[in-house]
Amino acid sequence: MPEVETVEGWAGELKVWGSRIGQRFERSEPRERALAYLKGLMSDVPRKNGWQLAEQAGEATPDGMQRLLSTAVWDVEGVRDDVRTYVVGTLGSPDGVLVLDESGFLKKGTHSVGVKRQYSGTAGRIENCQIGVFLGYASDKGQALIDRALYLPQEWAGDEERRREAKVPETVTFATKPELGRQLLARAFAAEIPAQWVTGDSIYGGDRRLRLWLEEQQRWFVLGIAKDEPLWSSFDQQRADERAAALPEEVWLPLSCGAGAKGPRVYGWALLPLPRWGQSDAVLHALLVRRSLSDGELAYFVVFAPAGTALQTLVTVAGMRWTIEECFEVGKSETGLDEYEVRHWPGWYRHITLSMVALAFLAVTRCQALQLDSTKKQGVSE
Repeated sequence: MPEVETVEGWAGELKVWGSRIGQRFERSEPRERALAYLKGLMSDVPRKNGWQLAEQAGEATPDGMQRLLSTAVWDVEGVRDDVRTYVVGTLGSPDGVLVLDESGFLKKGTHSVGVKRQYSGTAGRIENCQIGVFLGYASDKGQALIDRALYLPQEWAGDEERRREAKVPETVTFATKPELGRQLLARAFAAEIPAQWVTGDSIYGGDRRLRLWLEEQQRWFVLGIAKDEPLWSSFDQQRADERAAALPEEVWLPLSCGAGAKGPRVYGWALLPLPRWGQSDAVLHALLVRRSLSDGELAYFVVFAPAGTALQTLVTVAGMRWTIEECFEVGKSETGLDEYEVRHWPGWYRHITLSMVALAFLAVTRCQALQLDSTKKQGVSE
């Protein structure tokens, strides 16, 4: 059982959230219902859909909860900004990491906005699903989701009737997942959040336009790439796996990229600088390669970093990509991230944003509880 002061801290923090987002609502009724929605998302309700959240709030029907996600007037983008500010206010660190990734939401039928048969990393196969692109923030204090974008496939983007029925804004056009990721990063950069690095898997690392944009922004990154990604060094271009094949055995070092369920996640790591013609001496372009100690399987990362950056630092950043997977896991198991029953564009964004609020709340209160526990232990030892 949580200690009394911890529970009181949760209640106080939730009250702060209620006042924080209050300005985003024009009327008191949807504002109070949003707070009830948040409480329901963080409750032990077995399935966090409209009916059960309404019952948790003491309402006879789900009509009010459905209005909150459909027609009630409130600033969902403003709440998204509040989530970002809230997260970095407690978890922020100068060496924070921005993490790009996508998550699938399995759906039936053809009417839910953006749904189609497409690959879902969540399922590990092609499924009928929606795909959301997310931006996470991670530091040694914790991690949370701070932005989101619904991927709208080309067949949806070009179908006026489906767009109209799903209430897709006219300003929304087709964008690839890396292009959506760039939009999320641009908002984070504009907000000047404390972040030293960007990381993500090969969907984002394999997009050369995204990498060049980050370099132009002077934003350091460690991004996953496929083994056949062509990489330049001076005037020579080779695939990542071909470059890795030339690495001598003595350059490989066993290093941990972070804590796992069974202890430190140790792999063999090697760094191959890829100097470019005319590049500044202040920057490092390189290929980072990870090798499994059990079966020798290789994974590849492209690096843009300050010259002289320690290998362990790059390895740690590469390992931070898994923090967003943890966010998805907690969000789907604890805050109803994937349990919505909405078909329209506004409903998706509203539910996902409120779930992100709940997830951020859990991350911040956990951080505060750990800090309190550490302070207590330090007091006892003294």
